[in-house]
Amino acid sequence: MHQKPGKINWLIILIYCILVFIGWASIYSSSYDPESSFDLLNTKTIYGKQLLFIACSYIISVFILLVDIKIITRLGYIIYFASIISLILVLFIGKEVGGAKAWFNFGSFGLQPAEFAKYGTILAISKFIHDKNIYLNKYINTLKVCGFILLPFLLILKQPDAGSALIYTSLIIMFFREGLPIKYIFFGIISLLISLSTIVVGVSFTIIILIFLHIGFAYLLKKHKKIFLPAFVTFIIGILIVGSVNYSYDNILQPHQKERIDIIIGKEKNNLGSGYNLNQSLIAIGSGGFWGKGYLNGTQTKFNFVPEQNTDFIFCTIGEEFGFAGSFVIIMLFMTLIIQIIWVSEKQTSRFSRIYGYSLSSILFAHIIINISMTLGIMPVIGIPLPFISYGGSSLLSFSILLFTFLKLDSYRIYRF
Repeated sequence: MHQKPGKINWLIILIYCILVFIGWASIYSSSYDPESSFDLLNTKTIYGKQLLFIACSYIISVFILLVDIKIITRLGYIIYFASIISLILVLFIGKEVGGAKAWFNFGSFGLQPAEFAKYGTILAISKFIHDKNIYLNKYINTLKVCGFILLPFLLILKQPDAGSALIYTSLIIMFFREGLPIKYIFFGIISLLISLSTIVVGVSFTIIILIFLHIGFAYLLKKHKKIFLPAFVTFIIGILIVGSVNYSYDNILQPHQKERIDIIIGKEKNNLGSGYNLNQSLIAIGSGGFWGKGYLNGTQTKFNFVPEQNTDFIFCTIGEEFGFAGSFVIIMLFMTLIIQIIWVSEKQTSRFSRIYGYSLSSILFAHIIINISMTLGIMPVIGIPLPFISYGGSSLLSFSILLFTFLKLDSYRIYRF
């Protein structure tokens, strides 16, 4: 059935434009120097570069809205494999930044393929589930879809960039929408508790806890012999989780990442080392109070006390200058955007569009929660940008492409791909 494209969701576009503007204003504030002349188009400054990124994002976004929807849906696998090739190439010819070989360098500009790999992955899994007409309540179907996610996940870990890889786990939200049994939520919570225990109290003590829990459950359920085998398998899985978490902590995470985790859980305190960013971020946000110090008046921001304050720690710039009130407005804008995407996703008649929408909302939610939690000291610092606000062309371009592709899909809501 052919259908002409319908109306564009202007509320989502409005929120997008507001967030992008706030991002640019915050980037300008974080690099503000009252003794330097203001040159809006100077690409040697970070606010000038970001303005160029914004212009490129707008051009690409308009192009997506004008292109035939069938081109996007049919090229899903090609875009996915192109992103995989880019993740492989960056390991060999990429530029190393902060201990991770994750960037292609083009003069004064850089491109991070991990940001764009999210787009290819979402397109591929949306197309696969839609074309095969499968549901994720079957174990084999879940494994097939996980295969699309596991490949970029492992390649990004190889860089190593644990933060960007972690984002892929947020797609579990889409899995539940497409039929994954609710029992896996409990499995995920238990896995998380085992992982935290491994890091906090150590491998040996965690294994002892698992043994006692297994013995206790075996005794309580001794009359139900059919449960013995599943309980034993669960115990083995728990041991494997302990081993994998311990290996990842010792061999995959960078020393500064491990130190940041130790600071969060209270095993270590270093306000002049790896804990410096977090400590200065908390000072900046706390000094903002309820209403903030006013735009361009943030002392922590103005005097560069907070490292990476225009990228990963951009939220503390907002917190210092606009206080709790401004921070609350930003969070509400993000939440409105995510709720709107989910609401629109539920109205789709095509599974491709619905799966894409839920995947987009999951990734946005993960980025927002992790980034803000980092600046507040709730989570370790793992280098996750705040969508549409943090400085960086790769992040802004990739999220713009992700969002406007969804808007394009929604405009063809009745169209059967």
